Amino acid sequence: MVIRSVMKQYVIDGLRPEDYVLLKEYLDRYTEIAGIVGIYWLALEKALLTPLQADHRDCAPHVVALKLEQTSLSCELLVRTKKNIRCECMAYATKKQRSWLMDQIDAVLEMLAIRI
Repeated sequence: MVIRSVMKQYVIDGLRPEDYVLLKEYLDRYTEIAGIVGIYWLALEKALLTPLQADHRDCAPHVVALKLEQTSLSCELLVRTKKNIRCECMAYATKKQRSWLMDQIDAVLEMLAIRI
């Protein structure tokens, strides 16, 4: 029996080497490095949290994981907490959270003049 985990993601692929360098410099400076090479935490704005996530102050900050590789940037659409491995406040991003994440990434790409 094979068990396969599925993760919803927003993926930017086809990065050139110079795009990778620009994104790495940006993420190193403006996001939290997760402790695993190429993984970054992007904290959600408090106004975007669901009522359950907002109530779970001990789980804050709520974050999404960004994975930067040589030719791609993958943004998980799972809102997680760094403090608990499992909690009921962890969930797939709402439409509002998903739009915010995509807008954030698209704005970074535009600011860095990365054309995909």
